Amino acid sequence: MAYTNKQSTKLECTLCPHNCKIALGKSGICFVRTNNKMHLGLPFKGILSAVNIDPIEKKPLNRFLPGSKILSIGFYGCNFHCQFCQNYTISQGTELSDKNNYFSPLEIIEMAKKKGLKSIAYTYSEPVIHFEYIMECAQLARKNGINNVLITNGFLNPEPAKELLSLMDGVNVDLKAFTQSFYNKVGGKIEPVKDFIKLAAELTHLEITTLIIPGENDSDKEILDIANFIASLNPDIPLHISAYYPVYKSAIPGTSKETILRLTKLASEVLNYIYPGNIY
Repeated sequence: MAYTNKQSTKLECTLCPHNCKIALGKSGICFVRTNNKMHLGLPFKGILSAVNIDPIEKKPLNRFLPGSKILSIGFYGCNFHCQFCQNYTISQGTELSDKNNYFSPLEIIEMAKKKGLKSIAYTYSEPVIHFEYIMECAQLARKNGINNVLITNGFLNPEPAKELLSLMDGVNVDLKAFTQSFYNKVGGKIEPVKDFIKLAAELTHLEITTLIIPGENDSDKEILDIANFIASLNPDIPLHISAYYPVYKSAIPGTSKETILRLTKLASEVLNYIYPGNIY
C-alpha cells in the first residue's frame, strides 16, 4: 500500500517516523520520496547505486548462511543524516544517480540465479525508503527460492515494518547508540528503532551492529545497556561491535582496537555471540 495522507497542498509520507509533510514538487528528508501533484512520486525507484557480490559476513551477518556469497544492491538517499556516514556519497543526496542504471526486480532475480547466489541484500545506503521496490524484489525472490536480507537503520513505522519484515530471511539493524541524545545528532529517534528490532527478533533472523565512536557511545554503560536490551529479546542475537574511522563531516579520531576489544569482552558477559569489526 502507499503510506501517504493528503493534507491540503502537502502530502504526508507515513512510511517512516519522520512522517514528512511534503510540499508540491518537493521531497521528504530522505531525498527520494516526493510530492508529485499530490501523489507519491518515486523518481529513483529501481535506480541502483551499486550492484556487487559480497561475502555475507561483510553485511555483516555471521550466523546466516555463513561462508556464502550474496548479491548486494544499493540505493540512494537516507532518512538519517549522520555526520560520520561511510556511504555519504550515495546516502546524503541523489546527485550521483544515473537514471540509466535502472534494474527491474526481475532483472535482479535473474542476476542472482545466473550467478548461482542464494540471497539478495538490500544495502549500502538506507534501503527501507525504497520500500515499494524492495517489496517487489522480495516477493519475486521468495517465489524463486532466493533469500532476502535487509541492512537497515530500522527507522520505519510499525505497519510497513511488519509488511517488509514478513518477506525478510535475515536482517542486520544498525543500532547507533542507546540514547536519544545521540539519535538527535543523526536526525532520528531511538524508540522506533528499538520497536523495529523487537519486531525483527520475532519475525526473522536478526543481527545488530553498533559503530563505536570515541566520546559519543563508547562507555561501558552504553555497551552494557545495548547488550542487556538485546539479551532481553534473545541472548543468541549476534552483536557486531565495529570500529569507527573519520569520514564525511566527522573529524573525531578513529576507535582504537583496545576499545573495541574492551567493549566486546563486556558485551560477551551478557550475549552469546559478539563480533568485533573494522579492527586490523
